[in-house]
Amino acid sequence: MMYDFLNYRVGSYMTPNPKTVSRETTLRELKALFDTHDFNSFPVVDGNRLVGVVTKLDFLKTFTFSTSQIVPHYDDLMDRTVANVMTTAVVHAETEAPLTRALQLMVELRARSFPVLDSGGNLRGVIAREDIMRALGDATKVD
Repeated sequence: MMYDFLNYRVGSYMTPNPKTVSRETTLRELKALFDTHDFNSFPVVDGNRLVGVVTKLDFLKTFTFSTSQIVPHYDDLMDRTVANVMTTAVVHAETEAPLTRALQLMVELRARSFPVLDSGGNLRGVIAREDIMRALGDATKVD
């Protein structure tokens, strides 16, 4: 029944142990990761602590210039690090949060995914639109 969905928790449907990057990851390395994995973003960690998120849009913003700017050389831009482009004010979900809360945030913020943290602030996973769709499918299965 759909009522089951109300009891689902983020931790049960998140993707655990997500692929991450560090602040020192170069944009060249980041581009290779985007080319290899079908992700729109990567959590940025220092150890297991979430320090930011870097998205494809953050990456692309590196290549926007005004007409008054001298355009830097491509290789110089690709040598920049994630620390220069990442977002540090990150909306996240917690493992024990209701999945309905993650769904509400996703819709309100038009987000594709959120990092999932435990109560100690350590990165535990990522919850994405596809995960919530899978949960909705589970909730509406007829036994």
